[in-house]
Amino acid sequence: MAYRTFIFDFDGTLADTLEESRLIYNRMAPDYGLREVGQDELHHLRHLSLKELLDHLDIPKRRVPSLLARGTALMRANISKLQLIPGMAEVLPQLRSRTRSFGILTSNATANVDLFLRAHGLRDLFDFISSTSKLTGKAKHLRAIRKTFSLDADEMIYVGDEIRDIKASKKAGVPVAAVTWGFNSAESLAGESPEHILTRPDEFLGLAGA
Repeated sequence: MAYRTFIFDFDGTLADTLEESRLIYNRMAPDYGLREVGQDELHHLRHLSLKELLDHLDIPKRRVPSLLARGTALMRANISKLQLIPGMAEVLPQLRSRTRSFGILTSNATANVDLFLRAHGLRDLFDFISSTSKLTGKAKHLRAIRKTFSLDADEMIYVGDEIRDIKASKKAGVPVAAVTWGFNSAESLAGESPEHILTRPDEFLGLAGA
């Protein structure tokens, strides 16, 4: 299947933000009465769903919107210095030339994503950047994107690195490609049965038309 529209998650999919996110979380943790997360704990966390992650870290659901809003605001200071996922700079221009539209749907702030893409010379590749303030709110946005671009469900694909990205895509009835270089482990992603599992950015090219 050749997809005409690619919608990307941002954190962990396009941008290597995992360590920065951990540092920001640890910076906020004392203010919320939460424990910090060490680097050695990340391997275990990569196997957890969002619900399991919140339970493991003992984060009340009511705290999530505040943590997300404050965390994305703090990330802005260093966002332009963070790195692209290796190989993405070479692949994205090639992929864009084979597709009708490119977009980003993220839980991060649109301003952060815009700054990051401009710092890496990639902003012009993307038709839009959409943000949801809810960690579980992507399905609604995917349906809206499909309607805006008048696409059949099988003409677009969402690309993400987390179990919640797969769940959102399935809820929206949109195909999903799970990438193994982000937050969730390859095993945990495979357990959610995405249409595609990618281990390298150049594998995107096989999902687009010639």
